Amino acid sequence: MSDKRKARRAPLDIYLNKYMGGVPYMSRAADISQEGVSLARLLEPQHEAKRVGLQFQLPGSEEIIYAEGEVVREWVEAASAKRERSGVRFTLLTERHRKMIDAYVDRHGNEN
Repeated sequence: MSDKRKARRAPLDIYLNKYMGGVPYMSRAADISQEGVSLARLLEPQHEAKRVGLQFQLPGSEEIIYAEGEVVREWVEAASAKRERSGVRFTLLTERHRKMIDAYVDRHGNEN
């Protein structure tokens, strides 16, 4: 897999709600940046939805972050039992939540 990411990313191993058509499905995050999040599909149907809603908490925070995003990439990880993954770019995020994500990435991030 070629890495086309431009932003610093931080590992993020959490479960979150991914809304498609107003219905929440559990998903698992792998990493996060100021621009978006990488997700593993867990319990959701096959879909063509490109716009999704996200609801999650960063580790160590009590505040729930609400965001909207666009699925910009989908792939299958061969090394992990063919797990389906997707990359979601944030399209709507409050300034407060953006700053929380920025601070998290600054603390836990690495250069990619």
